[in-house]
This record gives sequence, C-alpha cells and structure tokens, in this order.
Amino acid sequence: MNNTIESLYKIAQKTTRTIIGLMSGTSLDGLDVALCEISGSEKETRVSLKQFKTIPYSDEIKAEIRKVFAKKTINFQHLVVLNEWIGILHANLVLDCLQEWNIAPAEVDLIASHGQTVMHAPKILHQQSQFPNATLQIGDGDHIAVRTGIITISDFRQKHVAAGGEGAPLAVYGDYYLFGSPEENRIMLNLGGIANFTFLPKNQNPEQVFVTDTGTSNTLIDAYVKLNFPDLNYDKDAQIAKKGKVNQNVLKALKNNPFFEGSFPKTTGPELFNLEYIENAKSQSQTENLSIEDTLATLTRFSAETAAEGIVHTINQSGQSASNCTVYVSGGGMHNPLLMDFLKELVPCHFKNTNDLGITGDAKEAVLFAVLANETVAGGKTNFGSSKGIPSIRMGKISFPD
Repeated sequence: MNNTIESLYKIAQKTTRTIIGLMSGTSLDGLDVALCEISGSEKETRVSLKQFKTIPYSDEIKAEIRKVFAKKTINFQHLVVLNEWIGILHANLVLDCLQEWNIAPAEVDLIASHGQTVMHAPKILHQQSQFPNATLQIGDGDHIAVRTGIITISDFRQKHVAAGGEGAPLAVYGDYYLFGSPEENRIMLNLGGIANFTFLPKNQNPEQVFVTDTGTSNTLIDAYVKLNFPDLNYDKDAQIAKKGKVNQNVLKALKNNPFFEGSFPKTTGPELFNLEYIENAKSQSQTENLSIEDTLATLTRFSAETAAEGIVHTINQSGQSASNCTVYVSGGGMHNPLLMDFLKELVPCHFKNTNDLGITGDAKEAVLFAVLANETVAGGKTNFGSSKGIPSIRMGKISFPD
C-alpha cells in the first residue's frame, strides 16, 4: 500500500483527529485558522477548539485578489498564478501559526482548506440555461500539502455542485452535526460577506433541515466604506451608519431585484451585490446625492431586512412560532450593533451567538470546514432526503504531501 494512503487510513481509524480548518471569505479580511480536536462523525461529532487566529490580509494581498475577484473580465494568467500563490500563502500562514502555538506539523492530521472564492456563479446569477451551477475557489491544496507536509482536503464546494447543489451554503452540514438540539429550534445565522442561515428543527429530522443565502450582509457596506474612506475596511461599530437615516426610496430600489423574487433556497455573492448595485439603486430612486451616512444606514437596513424576511418565512413554513426559535449569530456582522439592532427589531426570536454553544462566532466557519474534512475521511453519509439544496454527500479533494 502507498505510504500516504496508509497514513490516511490510520488517521481515519483514530479516536480523535487533529484538524486545522482554514477559511477566507468574500470580505477578504484575512485567513481564519482554527486548530481543532475532533472525535466521532455525523451526529456524534464532538469538537474542541484548541487554538484560533485570524491573520489579516495585507493591502497587497487584497489588491492581487481583487484583480480577479467577482469579475467577468480578467487577466486569465493572473488567475492561474494566483491559484498557486494563495496556496503557498495559506501554507506559510499555517506554519507560522503552528510555530506560534509550539505545535509540530507532524502533530496535525489534516488541513481543511476552503480556499479563496473568486467567482460564484449559480444559474440564478449567470442565467445561461445550457450551463450548470458553478463556483470557483483558488489556493491549490497540493501546494498546501507539499509545503506543510500535512495531508490537505480542499475544494469542498465542487462535489456539492456536481450533486445538483449551488456550491453553497455548506455550513448546513457542520451546523446539523454540531448544533442540532432536541431542546430548541435553532437558526444558525452567519453574517459574513453574504448572509445565510441554517434552520435546525428540534425534532432533528435531517429532511426538515433548511439552508439558504438571503443576500448581502457586509459586502455592500464594506465596499461602500472602502470607496469613500480608502483607509477603512469596514464601518467599525456602525459609527458612520449610526449618524445617518434609512432612506425608504433607496431601500425599496435595493430590494427590487429578481434575486429576491426567486424561491428559497438560493445562493448569491459579490457578483451581484457590488458598488454597481448601489449605483443602480440610487439611480432608480433618483437619490444620487444621498449622504454617505444615510447610504450606509440604508445598506445596513437592507442587509437586516432581507435576512429577517428569509428567517421569518422559513419559521412560518415550518409551522413553528418565532418565540419558540433561537437565533445563534456568527460572522463579522455580529459585531455591527446597528445591524444587530435592526435584526432584533424585525425577527421576534431569542438572540444569542455561537459563543453560547462553545465555539466563538468568528471561528465558526473555519471549524465547520474542519468538520467537513473529518467527514471526508471518517464519516458516513447523512440522508437529508428531499431537502432542496442539501445533497447527501461527502465533500473535498485529498492532496498528499508526496
């Protein structure tokens, strides 16, 4: 037997596996690195988060990614070299973390790398009937494996697409394994660049689990802040938006898009929600001269209303009442007090965050990809039945160090 195949077999047989989860989202903030100890699989999965760090991307790294990020016209050669470069970058950042944590690479069983999304193109966005759903994440797994010496599992979203999904949201699998509870109906709301949520009924029936994107969360807010304040990456504590007032005409125009007319579940990305989207909404509403503060207040309300509408719709469809559901929030948007105030006003549920479930909200997505890697090597295949958008599959491509 090939030595690397044999080592993977031994990892699969272990009682507890040490897995590093890597996540870099559409906000381009940086790389989340979560060192996890994971035992069991599927509903028996147990995770202990041992270390976590977010390594911010430098302006240079962001600039290189933005040359291809969510753009229909690019320098194709730059995309190709960036795929390798991001893989090497992520590998080096992992090695830096391990050195800081005084952990040898040999002590780590697997790396789970989400990669850097540069294009998300489900049919609802690309509108080309002859082509399938599509998505692309770069940061080659072989480069990570070779440079770190650690077996790497990556490119998780492709199997989801191949099985008929849209390649997102993938959090549903980890959410179901880690956070399902017979005690309460749970909404796992992730406020990253894009907002998405998983509905976990307390009967824990996988066929009744539901997941969808709802629209933008931080993407439009961050892009508009960067446009007007080049030295800022986001509206810290909503300090700018709080000075403004929501403009109902712009809000109506922002919500006037076919994406919001489509049925759930659905996915989206910055390919739709970008600066041009804001410009079009202002043009439609004849509010081109709206102040920066009012624009940001309105964008924050837009994120809140579209997420709230999706959550309330799903709760109503489930036959539950909002008072019997708890929303657990994660992602960068959980730190935006204005966004959270709007959500609490619009969704009559109890609100908590994933810290209350033992995993910090900032680390959640990286942890969930570590869980997906654990399923790749040691899991079964949970039957989600007819749940639309949740294929009953295992995901990830395996890269060996040699």
